[in-house]
Amino acid sequence: MASHPDTKVDCSKVYIKASSFATPDNQFDGAFALVPFKEGELIEKGVMRRLPDGFDGNTCPYIFTWSTERPNKTWGMGSGTSAFYNTAAEGDANTKMVRFFDEDRFEIYATRDIEKDEELTHTYVSLKWRTCFADLNEIVHAKK
Repeated sequence: MASHPDTKVDCSKVYIKASSFATPDNQFDGAFALVPFKEGELIEKGVMRRLPDGFDGNTCPYIFTWSTERPNKTWGMGSGTSAFYNTAAEGDANTKMVRFFDEDRFEIYATRDIEKDEELTHTYVSLKWRTCFADLNEIVHAKK
């Protein structure tokens, strides 16, 4: 599927299905590679919709930290399949999100070669401190 050259959102090389990390008691979806990717290759690009002032992202795991300020007060909702990339410990994720805060957009790149149909993961920048990720942080780092 080709995308328009002027598009701000392109997730045409990613699909969503049940996550490989899901269990019978905890079903959720994940993002998967529709095609193989080489290290450094652009996987997806998109836009970020800033959420209203006062929104507490510590209570919602499906949104993004959208500043370098700590404590974070700016939160965003990502386009495309960005909300379906599950997390991995630093060094284990197969993608990275590059954030362009001043343009409210992002790009996701392969951090290593990725096979077709492999689940896509990135390390959530707020994994270690957001309260909504407390249990997830323990699980991810218990494997190390």
